[in-house]
Amino acid sequence: MSADSGHRPRPAGTGTGSLRTLEIRHLRCFLAVAEEGSFTRAAIRLRLTQPAVSRTLAALEGALGVRLVDRSTHHLALTPEGHAFRDRARAAVTAFEDALATGRGAPRPLRIGHPWSALGPYTTPLLRRWRAAHPDTPLELLRIDDRTAGLTRGLVDAAFLRGPLPAPGLESVRLYEEGQVAAVPSDGPLADRADLRLADLSDRTIALNTVSGLTSLELWPAAIRPVSVVKVANTDDWLNAIAADRAVGVSATATARMHPHQGVVYVPLADAPPVPVLLAWRTGTDGPALHALLALVRTVLTEGGDGGA
Repeated sequence: MSADSGHRPRPAGTGTGSLRTLEIRHLRCFLAVAEEGSFTRAAIRLRLTQPAVSRTLAALEGALGVRLVDRSTHHLALTPEGHAFRDRARAAVTAFEDALATGRGAPRPLRIGHPWSALGPYTTPLLRRWRAAHPDTPLELLRIDDRTAGLTRGLVDAAFLRGPLPAPGLESVRLYEEGQVAAVPSDGPLADRADLRLADLSDRTIALNTVSGLTSLELWPAAIRPVSVVKVANTDDWLNAIAADRAVGVSATATARMHPHQGVVYVPLADAPPVPVLLAWRTGTDGPALHALLALVRTVLTEGGDGGA
């Protein structure tokens, strides 16, 4: 790939760069490449030229003395060092931005991630109650397409997640459980059923969101496990694959409320296990704002959601 230009980082202190020359722009450039998976898309995001992105990344690698991005394949991929550095870089950029906000006297927002469906029917009541109770601390709800909703990358302070904790270094509180539903094409033979069982889907192609989704083929017993899948990277593509009659899917019940689609019908799955809904955070980061959020979530859950979600 032309963006590589044969650059081979050398051990720190022996390369062409120096740690003292690094700036926050180098970290932002690396994060854009890591998250976009492309020099071209990273350049568009940063409003730079592709050669400028390549040079900035090369300078960072040279100063660190390690290769962060593998350019030897058709698609960019992070090296093991790149994966480790990404979380540290994200945390550093976040801390830098927080410091600027403090210096300007701006309130630091509480950033809450979710891969899909947030807190289901309780989402809007929570946002409204938080705004009324904590007007000086904005709450930002961010949909981020990965299993930790940006938590392990330092993009958010906490996250609403479903299923077991997907990564080490996280803590969580179980908030409640949701049932599961089958998502089927609205004009298909399963759409009119009052409920379904996993066996009813075993001979179908299953849409699997492999980036942020919870469902895997392990949901089915081995004897009736489907063999055909369509892999997608986000909820929107998952819905479109089902609406196009390419596949059927399985998700938590909140998906039916939070992601209606005219080409998709959600049918209760009678024999699928319930899905735990969690509030998760990185170990050691549970400050006063997070405790206030958890207290308010519990209040909203006790009172119940409303029709505004």
